[in-house]
Amino acid sequence: MKIDIGCGLNKHPGFWGIDRRPLQGVDLVWDLNDPIPLPDNSVEFVMASRSLPYVDNLNGLLSELYRMCVHTAVVCILAPYAHSFAHMSNPGLKHKFDEYTPKYLTPAFFQPSQSPVCPELLYMPDAAPPFDFRLLRMELFYQIPYAPPLYEMEELEVLKTLSVNVVQEIMYHLIVIKKPITSTELEKLSRLTYPEANHAAALRTEPQP
Repeated sequence: MKIDIGCGLNKHPGFWGIDRRPLQGVDLVWDLNDPIPLPDNSVEFVMASRSLPYVDNLNGLLSELYRMCVHTAVVCILAPYAHSFAHMSNPGLKHKFDEYTPKYLTPAFFQPSQSPVCPELLYMPDAAPPFDFRLLRMELFYQIPYAPPLYEMEELEVLKTLSVNVVQEIMYHLIVIKKPITSTELEKLSRLTYPEANHAAALRTEPQP
């Protein structure tokens, strides 16, 4: 089963759509802040395009998705990039997403083997998450005038660490881990082709103002 959560009017083709509004194409009208009425280990792909930042309890929803997903299911997330004035000022965006976010979605980051000089460890949450999502790939969508080919990727890496308003949105493909898996298996899975948010192609060709 493939589900599109918070699909609105842009449900991904071939997916089962969930949204709190009774819009055309929505298969289940449901508040994502409540437990989702789907069985354990019944979902193989989750599309979450521009929906996760609006939920009240992000960890609660991620726990639900983890429960419903099978081992090695894939979750595609498209979200506003945290370091943009437009997103910082939006009171509707309750959660931040950037290139560091995936670290906090896997217990592997919380293991004692982490270097004691790692800056993030100074502000580590009290406990590891009750789910395990590993990053397969990540893509940044840049604002005008930073979008390629105006800048090389190496230049953009520097710019986004020095300034806000460089990146507009971010997209992750995460894999659900419920059983032991090797780094070789993860690498092979990262090379496969997966569905992506409907907006992704336009974001690559039409930089955002």
